[in-house]
Amino acid sequence: MGDDMENKIKQYLIENGIKQNFIAEKVNISSGAISLIVRGKSIPELPTAIRLARALNTTVEDLWGDYVDHEVMDFDKDS
Repeated sequence: MGDDMENKIKQYLIENGIKQNFIAEKVNISSGAISLIVRGKSIPELPTAIRLARALNTTVEDLWGDYVDHEVMDFDKDS
């Protein structure tokens, strides 16, 4: 994967005192997968992104808003 995908997951985990292993179990993904997502090295499938946002009591847009906005803008340019 090229550029890292910016997200706010790490910020939410730190602010709420949540461990990566706990959120991985709650979202039903491996600790390795959550580590890659938190570091921006992996993009979760939409169902996983939604479960992750709900587990953190926020929205997908809040966690990945800047990335989503950028990708949608690039897509619109190609149309």
